[in-house]
Amino acid sequence: MDDTSFPVVGVAIAVVSSFINGSTFVLQKKGILRARKSGGTYLADCVWWCGTLAMIVGQIGNFLAYNAAPAVVVTPLGALGVLFGAVLASWLLQEHLNLIGKLGCALCCCGSVVLIIHSPKSENVTSRAELEERLMGPVFLVFISLVVLSLIILIGWVSPVHGKSNIMVYVGICSLLGSFTVPSSKGLGLAAQEAFSGTPTSDSRALYLFLGLLGILIVSILIQFTFINKALESFSSNMFEAIYYVTFTSCVIIASAILFREWTALGIVDFLGILCGFITVSVGVALLRISQEAKLAWSQTKAKDD
Repeated sequence: MDDTSFPVVGVAIAVVSSFINGSTFVLQKKGILRARKSGGTYLADCVWWCGTLAMIVGQIGNFLAYNAAPAVVVTPLGALGVLFGAVLASWLLQEHLNLIGKLGCALCCCGSVVLIIHSPKSENVTSRAELEERLMGPVFLVFISLVVLSLIILIGWVSPVHGKSNIMVYVGICSLLGSFTVPSSKGLGLAAQEAFSGTPTSDSRALYLFLGLLGILIVSILIQFTFINKALESFSSNMFEAIYYVTFTSCVIIASAILFREWTALGIVDFLGILCGFITVSVGVALLRISQEAKLAWSQTKAKDD
């Protein structure tokens, strides 16, 4: 298999980034707990900043990976980060998943592996003109409108009321924002080729597109950053990371499929494989939720007994 059929460089960058990203939530959670114990703010904690720096480095790696390989290949590799994060959390935070939680985490990762096996490995957008045409496509515009409406509802109404009691609220916000971050990351690479190529006829339009996508990327990352830390203040890091990864992956694959048409040649076998992958990760998320609720009920019962 040659490099044109399998993006070795993109996959290699994605693997390294996955391990780096796997440490971010754990380190940030550790910083939050240290600050809570000392009575200060986690913004002054060095461990939290180490996690934040790891997140920045990991996102840069993701940006490079998304421009070196299709998103449907890069995103599922984040399963490695979920496993690494779970190991790190058990060491640094003493966060141990029960049997149901471990099974849920394993199913999430296995389902993601099925997704990467059956997802297509090619993309059709190779220029700024094609990208602009896809961005203005009616299907993509409808999809983005629904995402924006969902985010407004979640951030404006649902989050203040149910955010601290239901992990899926913060997960939903951060995952839906992936519909902007990943297409923007891939689009930046295409727009930059013409924006900084030195060709006067295309520089102006390409530059505006580049700046627009960059602005969207920065805003979406900052909002994700805010709600990730809100989630870590209320929920365990390995629980949040596993569920967040699955929902984020789903949103990215859907957004990339609509914008970049990365599965235009998808056969029936691969379609069934992807369907099985989604079912597997859905069962995994459900088990993680059951594990979290069982742990919460046990803690409340123990508190009453004491």
